[in-house]
Amino acid sequence: MKVFTEIPELKKFLKSQRMTAAREGKELQVGLVPTMGYLHEGHASLLRKSRAENDLVVLSIFVNPIQFGPNEDLDRYPRDAERDLALAEREGVDAVLMPSVEEMYPQPIRTKVAVAELTSLLCGASRPGHFDGVTTVVSKLFHIVSPQRAYFGQKDAQQVAVVARMVKDLNFDVEIVPCPIVRESDGLALSSRNVYLSTEQRAAALVLSRSLKQLEAEVSSGKSITTGEAKGQLFHHIGSEPLAEIDYVEMVAFPSMEPLQEANSLNSELEAHGGILAAVAVKFGATRLIDNVLLTRKGEAIHV
Repeated sequence: MKVFTEIPELKKFLKSQRMTAAREGKELQVGLVPTMGYLHEGHASLLRKSRAENDLVVLSIFVNPIQFGPNEDLDRYPRDAERDLALAEREGVDAVLMPSVEEMYPQPIRTKVAVAELTSLLCGASRPGHFDGVTTVVSKLFHIVSPQRAYFGQKDAQQVAVVARMVKDLNFDVEIVPCPIVRESDGLALSSRNVYLSTEQRAAALVLSRSLKQLEAEVSSGKSITTGEAKGQLFHHIGSEPLAEIDYVEMVAFPSMEPLQEANSLNSELEAHGGILAAVAVKFGATRLIDNVLLTRKGEAIHV
């Protein structure tokens, strides 16, 4: 495994690998897994998927300052480079890009990539400018690595939808591969921010997965319920936990992120859109967690 802190050196390495493959009459298949580090089993699952589908796997580790708001946790975001590299090597990563902020942004950035409408709700409403930072850094990574495929976790479902729309709108030659949420045995969605939780807060946070799982079971059973009632149930169940401070509870079409008619039955909205995202963001103490469930018509896969 090769570790790069400078972008030109990674590009030189990738060019060499592509030329070697071309001499053998092949096109090198490159998979990219963009992360902010402090890797866990969720990230490992993305790396394994990329390893299975590509000749060469590139992992990026970069805590991107332009996707953090002024009062967010940029300075205290967890970091452990040594542990990250050990996990990457264990999962068969070929190249790791670990640039400094100065390497990624050598001068004050004047050009940003922004996706309209899809970013005006959910986390986009709670964290103004967040997704502009995400799409800008991801577009830079796509230009640096030129992967055939890029892998993103479905826990950040809005991010998946936003990046996929950017790729379509700007004709990036890369396939966005969403990967399932990875959870602890008790249901808590894996997140680098889980390390912030106290024992009591962590136990309280299980209300997120329990509430979403209950909704998924109701929809699967064919129970008649309106979109508004479904949102109300989620809000009530999560709000019944004393340590939970709700940021949002929303249901939108996926991947279009279009609002749903709350008076319509959830099943009719599901038939109309194919996929519905039930998404929540909740604070436990100072730690903001997100979780979601993607509801689909039986046997139907959703493509971003």
